[in-house]
Formats: sequence, structure tokens, C-alpha cells
Amino acid sequence: HCMDLGLQGKVAIVTGASKGIGYCTALQLVKEGVRVTICARGEKSLQVAAASIKKETGIDVHTISADMTKEEDCKEVINQTVEKYGRLDILINNAGTAAANSFEQVSSELWQTDLDLKLFGAVNCSKYAVPHLKKVGGGSIVNVTAVLAKTPPANSLPTTVSRAAGLALTKAMSKDLGQYNIRVNAVCIGLIRSDQIEKRWKDQAPNLSWDEYSQKVGETIPLGRIGNTEEAANVITFLASQAASYVTGTAINIDGGSGEAL
Repeated sequence: HCMDLGLQGKVAIVTGASKGIGYCTALQLVKEGVRVTICARGEKSLQVAAASIKKETGIDVHTISADMTKEEDCKEVINQTVEKYGRLDILINNAGTAAANSFEQVSSELWQTDLDLKLFGAVNCSKYAVPHLKKVGGGSIVNVTAVLAKTPPANSLPTTVSRAAGLALTKAMSKDLGQYNIRVNAVCIGLIRSDQIEKRWKDQAPNLSWDEYSQKVGETIPLGRIGNTEEAANVITFLASQAASYVTGTAINIDGGSGEAL
């Protein structure tokens, strides 16, 4: 069963979609009747993701192996999608990694790579997407960022800086593009179940079940546990949909209440 989100027949691109939140969001969109392109760097993991979506929904997604640090690849993803499906309505800028060090440990190269991936990946995908969104009378862009971008702690560079830039980008774009009925929002991710977290669980507490581990780690989180990828995907899908038709220029924390900023 699903809330009617008015997504039937829409076309979406999800970057960084071979696993985690990106994968879950793509799956959720497909279930809502959206035609979806998923992209990531690894061809093999993309094929696994596509097969898994097909198995669960009976529907094919379009896959494009692409590196979001390259403007040419961003352009290609947009163009190929529009060629295949004839339109574009939704862009989910989700590609990203968690590079977190102290200020003195971050090399120039790491600063550049991180900004290229998270900030310019979103900038370039959006740049090529916007003309197509205008063509269909509007659409939705969701930038996936991090809750720590609002209140960067120690040892969180360069990722919190790239993510904070993503929040400023979201707000500024929403002001510029509102006249075309293009909505631009962000989600700020807190602690959500991922490969990295599962690895930590297996390393640190192999004797605990996932739920036990989640509650142990979640002692400092008001909702008392680590979040699930579906919980993030649901909010992203909502923001991409007609149910959020008057929501733009905002950032929603998906963090179980752990963040210190609204």
C-alpha cells in the first residue's frame, strides 16, 4: 500500500544508487511508479542493484556507470536518461563518501576530491537537469547531505564543509528556480545503517545482534537507535513528490533527533 504521491509516470535520476540510501530511494521511487536511472561508479554493483530492484518490483531500471567528480559524466547521465525516457522530473543528488579527519590531516588532494564529488557533483548534475525540469513545467531536486554540516564537530573535515556548501546551494537554488516550479530541498543524514556501520558492528561487537548494537550505539540518540535506510528513502521520496508541492529551500534532519540544530 502507498500514499498516493502523484509520482506515476515521472522520471528520476538517483546518483550513488548501487547501495544504501540511494538504492533504497530508487527502489521506493520505482514502487511509486517512477521510471528510474540509477548511477554509481562500479558497473558490477550497479547491475546487482538493478537485478535486485527487478526481483522485488518486476520493473527494469536504467543503469549508467558514472563518476560524479567528472562534469562530462554528469552531463551524460542527464542526457542518456532524457534520451531513454523522454523527460526528467526528479534528481536525487546522493553520491558521496564520508571523509572525516582533523584539519591538519586533510591533504589538498582530499579537499579537492571531496568538493568535486559532493558539491560539484550536485552542481553539475543540477546544471544539466534544470533545462529538462523547466521543459516539463517543474520538478524536484533533493540534495542528500549530513546533519553534521549544520554543526561541524572536530575531526569532520572535509566532509562537513562540502555538505555545508550543499546546504547553501540548496537554499540559493530554491530561490532562483522557484519561478519555474522547480523545488530544491536537502535531507541531512545522521546515523543510518550502512556498510560502514555494519563493518564497525562486526568488528566491535560481533556477539551482539543488530538490534542490540543499534540500541547500544543509540544511547545518545533521542529515538534510541540507528536509523534504517528505508526511513531516509521515505523522506526523500516524499520531498520528490507532489505531496511536498509547497516545500522548497528546506533541509530535513533524518537523525533520530541527534542533531543540535533545527
